[in-house]
Amino acid sequence: MENSKVVIIGTGFVGMSYAYALVNQGTVEELDLIDINKDKAEGEAMDLNHGLPFGPRKMTIKAGDYSDCKDAGLVVITAGVSQKEGESRIHLLDRNAKIMKSIVKKIMESGFDGILMVASNPVDVLAYVAWKESGLPKSRVIGSGTILDTARLRYEVGKQINIDSRNVHAYILGEHGDSEFVCWSNTFIGAKPLNDVINSMDEIEFEDLEKIYVKVRDAAYEIIKRKKATYYGIGMALVRLTSAIFNNENRILPVSVLNDGVYENCDNDVYIGLPSVLNKDGVHHVVKLTLNEEEKEKLQKSSKILRDNLDNIGY
Repeated sequence: MENSKVVIIGTGFVGMSYAYALVNQGTVEELDLIDINKDKAEGEAMDLNHGLPFGPRKMTIKAGDYSDCKDAGLVVITAGVSQKEGESRIHLLDRNAKIMKSIVKKIMESGFDGILMVASNPVDVLAYVAWKESGLPKSRVIGSGTILDTARLRYEVGKQINIDSRNVHAYILGEHGDSEFVCWSNTFIGAKPLNDVINSMDEIEFEDLEKIYVKVRDAAYEIIKRKKATYYGIGMALVRLTSAIFNNENRILPVSVLNDGVYENCDNDVYIGLPSVLNKDGVHHVVKLTLNEEEKEKLQKSSKILRDNLDNIGY
């Protein structure tokens, strides 16, 4: 893309892990930080600028405001609130949906006409809200979806069989949450189907697959228990998405997108984690995998949970 300018809204752990990874990888020409706490955004911009002499490229980094979204190629929303003691998940959903609505309104008032990416949780619900409130085409509103879950899956499978995780081709689909599932029927190690790998290696058995899934599904809980939050992995995942867009890669990545009839066993009117081709236009298309019956049921269940959540907050 000609305009490799990113605006990050929210300078918390996730937003700044993303920003730091962008700077280290030299992904963009300009980076603007927006936060309700302007002093924090200014301090973060100063700190990042002081690292530029050691970075791979010249960049412009500054604290900004919503008017800076006007000419951005990509705006990434990481802002949101966490659950309060005694607060139900639906209350949290409703509160974050109102925050998302407010943020998107300010973005669009700037004249923004780029690609909008949502990383705030619950990401599938909030990406849908952002799409509805922005009025942008569905191809230009993307949630981070199951990209981090998929990275965790590839890491765990690679560790189990002692193969570089970049040669593990597998996806977590569905909600970024407890109803997510592994699409084992479309998992390959290099070009070799997983079933063939299991039958030819001592390092992995069919019984190990459920253990791997549980470890991936519960990874965030385990990290939060130890360090209170997760942010490095998603920060790097967001850079991967950013690169796919700005470099016009046509890369297949599992993100939260509108199903819109691609998968029959999934509610059409939800944002949900599905493998999608990303390029300079956003989501070029959703890749339709051939799922087995169990996977179809899991996708249907996951989409119903998301649709129920959207219904509960009036969407």
